[in-house]
This record gives sequence, structure tokens and C-alpha cells, in this order.
Amino acid sequence: MSSGNGSRPQTRTKPALGETEAAELVDRVFGLKVSWIKPLPSYDDQNFHVRVSRNKDVAQGADEYVLKITNSEDSREPGLIEVQTQAMMFLSAEGFPAATPYLTKDGSIMSLESGDSGSGNRKFMVRLLTYLPGTPIAKIATNAQILYEVGKLAANLDKALAEKFHHPSAKTLHRGQFIWNLANVPLLDQYICALGQNKYRAVVEQVIEQFKGKVIPKLSSFRACINHGDLNDHNILVDSCSDSLENPQYRVSGILDFSDMSYGYYVFEVAIVIMYMMVESADPLCVGGHVLAGFESVVPLTAEERGALFLLVSGRFAQSLVIAAHTALQYPENTEYLMITAKTGWKHLMAMFEVGQAAVEEMWFKTARAYVDPVPA
Repeated sequence: MSSGNGSRPQTRTKPALGETEAAELVDRVFGLKVSWIKPLPSYDDQNFHVRVSRNKDVAQGADEYVLKITNSEDSREPGLIEVQTQAMMFLSAEGFPAATPYLTKDGSIMSLESGDSGSGNRKFMVRLLTYLPGTPIAKIATNAQILYEVGKLAANLDKALAEKFHHPSAKTLHRGQFIWNLANVPLLDQYICALGQNKYRAVVEQVIEQFKGKVIPKLSSFRACINHGDLNDHNILVDSCSDSLENPQYRVSGILDFSDMSYGYYVFEVAIVIMYMMVESADPLCVGGHVLAGFESVVPLTAEERGALFLLVSGRFAQSLVIAAHTALQYPENTEYLMITAKTGWKHLMAMFEVGQAAVEEMWFKTARAYVDPVPA
């Protein structure tokens, strides 16, 4: 869930095009005729699922895309959007299920366009991305197999970006004050008032203080890489790859939303994945071990990185919950979408602290160890 530039969770720059305006935009910028269009949920951009036909007389010629209209604040950084899009293209070429852009009429991967009539002189960056099929993980009952696969995917993705992705604008991914970078949990201090005075705020304050004292001093010992930064249960799509109802098997069919990409650390990515896989799980505290096992099958964590994992997962919960609460006060009409994580997130964060770091870590590490050294039957 992207939050725009800098340390602000969200500014009033979200596009608000109607379906007719969006369809006309696809025609004017990309030269494609829209035969069907449907809005998609988004945190601070605007997305549409569109079907187009290159030949309106041939129904079979239809293709599906996502029209992505970036908020006007982020649209001021075309270099950042370009490098995110180039990373998607790179990953697709490397075999990852990432979307790729349909070029504009002039052969560009994006176009800066004027917004709707109510947006004044604001400009919005527009892209048309291939539509990826599949079901969001949020809508399936997760099991050990898919949790392991998602962890492995996250590690492979970061490793490919760290070792093979080179682009002149890559420096724009050094987003020092970006609120969603996991290193910036201390920035939540300025938004925590959105929680009011209650037991939840007390836990978040505890997370922030422990993060400052125990995680920030160790950042220099973590191994750096480029993070996707938002591999949540709505940004990962899966397809079923078995007919078994008792033991369903899944494969990842799509990776969405690269707008939170930034330079970070391998351990950040696995912590973010663990947190979001916990959100919809029936047994959330057990999730981490399976995700960790998949991740470490590609990139084993160091002792320092493992030692920070509990607070990093807690920190991501705090980011998601505090920023959502703050933004919902500004945008009450978008509260339902903004508070998706909060429905179970508070319960899971409280449970982590009630059980305690030592017990949760023991659970995670024991599960991960069983993948490497299974107990004989």
C-alpha cells in the first residue's frame, strides 16, 4: 500500500477520473478502444481493469490491461516511476510473473497527463500494464506450501534485482524519508495521535521505542538490496496447480504494485511478507516459519538479521495500522479499503506481544529448521 513521497502518508492528490474519462484516456494515449472498464481499489493511485479490442469487429481480439494513474505527488518523480516500470520489465524477462507496459502512441512506457476537471492543474503519470490473472492470496485459505513458495519468491525477486538489475535512475530508489521503508518506523511518532489514547497506542509506542534501540543501530550489519516493499496478500496472485480439495497446491501467477520499491535489506522483505501473510491466516503466529523457510532456501539470514525479525514484523504492523488510521481521518470515504489490515492486524500485533518475542521466534525458527532437517518418521 503505497503512501506517496517523503514522510507524508498521503496528500490530497489521488486521481478521480470517471470510467468514460479513463476510456477516452486509453484511446487518446495508447490508441486502443475500450470495450469494458471497471475500477480497481487503490490506496492513493487510481486503477482500472480494462478490456480493449484492436479490431472492434473481432471479439477475439480483446486484450486485458490495468490502466494505472499515479497520484500527482508521485507523478512529480518520473525517474522513480520509470525505474519501477523498468524493474517490472526486467523481472518479467527473468521469468517472474510481473506486468509489462503497453507503449503509448509515441513509443513511451508512460505519459504525463492532465487530470480530471476537479484536479486543477495537477498532472498524473499514466501507464497501461498487462493484466495478470489469478486470485489474491487474501481470498484463499493459505497453507504451508504457498507460504513457503511466497517466501522463496520474495528472496529470488530481491536477489535478481540486487545482482542483475542496473538502471541509470536506480539512485531514485534511495528514498530516505519514504514512510513505507521499514527503516522509517520511527517516523510514525508524528502520526500516532491518530490512534487516540488506548491499549493499541501503548503497544505501538513500545514497538517504536524498541525499534529505535534494537533495530536502527544494527541496520549497517544487514545485507542491502532492492525491496519490492509491499508483497502483501492483495499484491500476490496465485493459481491452483492441483485438483486436491483436501491439500490444495498453488503457484504464484502475479506480482502487483511496485510503487513501494526502495533500497532496503533482505531481512526487510521477509519481515514484510510474514506480516502480510499473517493478516488473513487462521493460525497467524505459525505463518512466519514457513515463509522464513522459503526465503532462507534462497537467502539464509545471518544471526543479526534473524534477531531483528520479530521487531521488523511488529514494525510493519505498526506502519500499516498507524498510517491507515491517519489516512482514514483525511479520507473517510476510503476507510473500508484503508482499514483492510486493521480488521485483524491489531489482534495479531497484540498476540505477538502477549506471547512474547522469545516464544514467537522459537516457533518460527523451529518450523524453518524442520524444512532443512526434517524429523525422521
